[in-house]
Amino acid sequence: MSFTRSGINLRVIFSSLFSFLSNKPKQPQTKTYDYSQYVCGRDYVFEAVDDLKKGYMTGQGKGIKRGDYIILKNGSNSCRYQVEEIDYYSEPPDMWMALLNKVIVD
Repeated sequence: MSFTRSGINLRVIFSSLFSFLSNKPKQPQTKTYDYSQYVCGRDYVFEAVDDLKKGYMTGQGKGIKRGDYIILKNGSNSCRYQVEEIDYYSEPPDMWMALLNKVIVD
């Protein structure tokens, strides 16, 4: 009887171990926030740095985090930026300032 118990326990242990090792670590989900319909200077502020390759943006919106993408209007074109750093204000709690890097799309 002890052999059967041990066999079951080992099977469960190996099955659990295999399951654990075969699961790849999940990458954090990134989201894209479209600010192209908003007006720069009224709805948000964007200060370009390094010939529009980077920029500082102050805006409002909940849930934006490092690694997420923001789409901004640049004249008649849209530019996609990735959030490198973001800090939320204490008041209002959905207001933030972020350092953005332009994403080059091939």
